[in-house]
Amino acid sequence: MDSPVELRGITFAYGEGELRKAVLRDVDLTVAPGEIVLLTGPSGSGKTTLLTLIGALRAMQEGSARVLGQELNGANEATRVRLRRNIGFIFQSHNLLGFLTARQNVAMALEQDAALAERQRLDRAAALLGQVGLSEHLDKLPAQLSGGQRQRVSVARALAAEPGLVLADEPTAALDKASGHEVVMLLRDLAKSRGVPILLVTHDPRILDIADRVVAMEDGRIVGASAERNAAR
Repeated sequence: MDSPVELRGITFAYGEGELRKAVLRDVDLTVAPGEIVLLTGPSGSGKTTLLTLIGALRAMQEGSARVLGQELNGANEATRVRLRRNIGFIFQSHNLLGFLTARQNVAMALEQDAALAERQRLDRAAALLGQVGLSEHLDKLPAQLSGGQRQRVSVARALAAEPGLVLADEPTAALDKASGHEVVMLLRDLAKSRGVPILLVTHDPRILDIADRVVAMEDGRIVGASAERNAAR
């Protein structure tokens, strides 16, 4: 089986000329089906930039990034949009629409499926929210939910369209220890049951135990002997 994520020689910089600043330098990384990989490292080490490139949220510059079978180097915006529909995104800030209920926020992720009627989308959203322990909160607005509950809605939304890959950027940063661990355990269990790989950026040492592999970054590179061996696997 092909790896869902295969990166070779990824280099990326912001700015031009004298203002050009290298953010990623010759990064190689492979993520296997069903694998949970945590990206760690200090702020400014390139973790989030790498995640946005893998998620087709910005255009490639140098190197090869093959994600869910699609080469992203040279891919146009239409190709990147199609790929993003097969990726579940989870962010620190939840990115929920405040005027929609929990159920409606999750159902929005299913709107690309024209075969599903609105009632079917809402029913599927309710089922997913039940799996993350929010059956009694389906019709609450985000403002009526705790931080941990809002992040559970984000997890349900990310998994709603049965993505081939889940990308998470600091999903526990705004949560207390108990809520943060509950969220990542839910994410792990739901994704593992579907064989979906997770690539998760974090500064949170409390959640390292959920990972199959921890990859450390520094100054735009993957560092450390163990990270280098694992990245080559």
